[in-house]
Parts: sequence; structure tokens; C-alpha cells
Amino acid sequence: AGKRGTFVVGLIFIALGTGGIKANVGPFGAEQVESLGPKALRSYFNWFYWVVNVGAFIAYAGVAYIQQNISFAWGYLIPCLSMILALFIFVIARTAYVKTEPKGSVLTDVFRICKQGACKSDPPANPKLPSGSEQQMFARAKISFGGYNEDHLVDGVVSVIRVTPFCILVIMYWALYSQMSNTFFAQSERMDVRMGDDFSMPAAALNIFDTICIIVLIPFVDFLLYPCFEKMGRPLTYLKRIGIGLLLAMLGVIIAGVVEIYRKKDLEMHPISQVLAGENFTASSMSVFVQVPQFALIGASEIFTSVTTLEFAYNQAPVSMQGLLTGLFLAASGFGSWVSSAILAIVEKASEEHPWWSDEINDCKMEYLLFLLGGIMFINFLIFCVIAHFYKYQDPATFEKTVNEDSTEDDKDVQVHQINGNSNHFKLAELPHDYTQEQYDRNH
Repeated sequence: AGKRGTFVVGLIFIALGTGGIKANVGPFGAEQVESLGPKALRSYFNWFYWVVNVGAFIAYAGVAYIQQNISFAWGYLIPCLSMILALFIFVIARTAYVKTEPKGSVLTDVFRICKQGACKSDPPANPKLPSGSEQQMFARAKISFGGYNEDHLVDGVVSVIRVTPFCILVIMYWALYSQMSNTFFAQSERMDVRMGDDFSMPAAALNIFDTICIIVLIPFVDFLLYPCFEKMGRPLTYLKRIGIGLLLAMLGVIIAGVVEIYRKKDLEMHPISQVLAGENFTASSMSVFVQVPQFALIGASEIFTSVTTLEFAYNQAPVSMQGLLTGLFLAASGFGSWVSSAILAIVEKASEEHPWWSDEINDCKMEYLLFLLGGIMFINFLIFCVIAHFYKYQDPATFEKTVNEDSTEDDKDVQVHQINGNSNHFKLAELPHDYTQEQYDRNH
């Protein structure tokens, strides 16, 4: 009971730490290169994800082997020491970072704007603004229409709301991604993991092919694929890239279903017995490396969906809400894991007589479950295409322009004085509270 409690506490701390890091590290890193332009931002998110997967490669290739064949204690000590080293390096370099000063809870602003802007009737028209502006979402909450919130904050909340449907639709993507740790893993345990006479591939290490695919393909898409489409005049927009990732994930689970069919046939003719982490498994003589394509497709899908959602979240929200929107997309990954667990539980309960999923997949039709997941993803993809067709991209410069228009006369006087003085750098204290040096440099 004590060990179980310690383990649960450890998981809670990991969840809290991961939630704090993941929602902020992407936008924080992007802030360091934002002044270099949109291509630099795209490259940043690609290579940020590349480095993440180099770490995953080390975990799956090295740590998983140590845990399965040597000791779980040593296996956990390695990532612990790695985090201590990372924290030390992060703190040492703190003076070199570009930082946005905290301005309170953005959630408070969001709830206030939603409450004030949810009135059914449109506010009176403002003659200083284009006709129809009063009909925009939450217009009543804007100062320009008698509300209590700066116009750019309201526009930022609206932009986040418009992106929210995509946060919901990628939940199913993460449900398919979760198959690497349940259905794919169960399949790995019941395939031949031997590599020669003296070495066996750890079942959990098959995830390494997901990370290898990412490590190999990210330089390809960053240096060749995306620039090639841009030269042809048909750039791969954020939503196109996300949609490609959804299709690749769908293909991954379908191929896994086909592998399962052939694994069962081989199991009937050539069963073997193998021991993994002290547990006996009746397995097929089919090599576990047959699973490489399904893991590789999930890895390729991450480049298009997971990486792009981070960039999409950063680009489609004002500075004050980038962390919020990034957090929503990251929350989708957590919900996806729950959805995966729910689907497996429902399928297990609904197919008790002729099971599609159970603890022993040799006695069930897991291929049907995998095909079901692929079918659900296809429907999800069609809905995604419809919503994406009607989505209008937000120009980040619009948020910044609105900030300028909302500035006080004193702020504008400071800007004019700095420009007349031929200075390329502001003192941040003299700028409007949410207007950064990088934003000025980019706009001028």
C-alpha cells in the first residue's frame, strides 16, 4: 500500500509539472525567435519537437531497456538526474531570455468578457468604426461599444473561441496516438522480440520507431517539403498540415489491424513462448519489427498534427492568450487518452460474447477494434474538413494593430518621440502594457 501510494504521488507530481511545462515552454521558446519572422517560428516549432523526440529516443532505447532487463530503480533515476541538469541549465541562462511580464490571470479576463459580451442584442453602432462592427461576437464587451474591456482583449478571446473546435477535433487524434501504449503494446508483447540469441527488443521500445520517424522526417519537411509547396504557390497551411496528420494516424491503426490479422494466423501455426519483465506470453513467431510501419505512420502524423497545433495556437492568439490556447491543445492530448480508455472499456463491455478487446488479445478480435478506431477517425476527419473550410485565419498583426489603436495618447507620444529620435529600441516600461519590443520591430 505504501509503494502504491508513493507511485500515485509521483504520478501526480509528474502531471502537475508536465502541465506547467508543456503549456508554456512552446510559447516561451517561440518568443525568443519571434522577431525573425514566420519562417523562423515554423522552424522553431519543428526543431523544438525534434529535440523532444531525441529525448524520447533515449528513453525508449536506453531507459526502457534498463527497466526491463536491469532495474526499474535505475531506470527512474536516469530521467530524474536529467531533469535536475535541465533545471540547472535553464536557471543559469535566465538573464538571456526575452520575457513577457505576467499580467494576472487571463482566465479572469476571458470569463469577464464572455459574461459581458453574451448579451443577445447588438450594441448601438459606433460611427468611428466600420458598419457592422457592432454585430461581431462579444462586441458589447468592447470599450468602443460601451463595454469595459479593451477591444484587442475581446478580439483575442473571440479568436480563441474560433479555434476551440479544432482543439476538440484533435482529441480523437490523441486517442489513436494512445494506441501505441495499449493496443500496439499488447500486440508487441505477443510477437517475437528476439534479436539474435542473446538479446531481446523491449516491447516498450517499439515506440522508438515513432521517434526515429520524427527525427528523420522533421529536417525533410522543414528544409524541403514545406519550402517546395511554397515555391509552387500552394503552401501547406496550418489546417492542411493538421488534416494530413489525422489521415496518417488513421492509416497507422488500420495497418495495425491488418498486422493483427496475420499475427493471429501465424500464432495458430507457429506459437512461441517468451518471458518479458518476468511474465510469460504466448506469442507469434512473426517478428515484432513488422509493427514498424504503424509506429512510423503515427510518428509522421505527429509532425503534421502535433507540431502544427503548437504553431497554430501561437499564431492564432494574441500574446496574452497564447499560453491559454496552447494549453487547450495540450489538454486535448489528455482528453484523447481518456477517450481511448473509454472506447476500449465500451468495446470490451459491448463485445463480451465475442470480445474485440481483453487482457489477453490472443483470445479476442482486436483487429475489429483497430478498424473501428480508424472508422471513427475518418468521420472525425470529414467533420474537420467542413469546419476548416469555413475557418478564416487570424492575422497576428491585427492584434498588434488593435493594441496600437487602443493605446493612450501618452503612449502614442512616446512612440512618435522614439521614432523621431531614430531609435530602433523602446524602453519596455514606456510601451503600452502588452506591446513588446519584438512586435514593434516586426511592424516597423
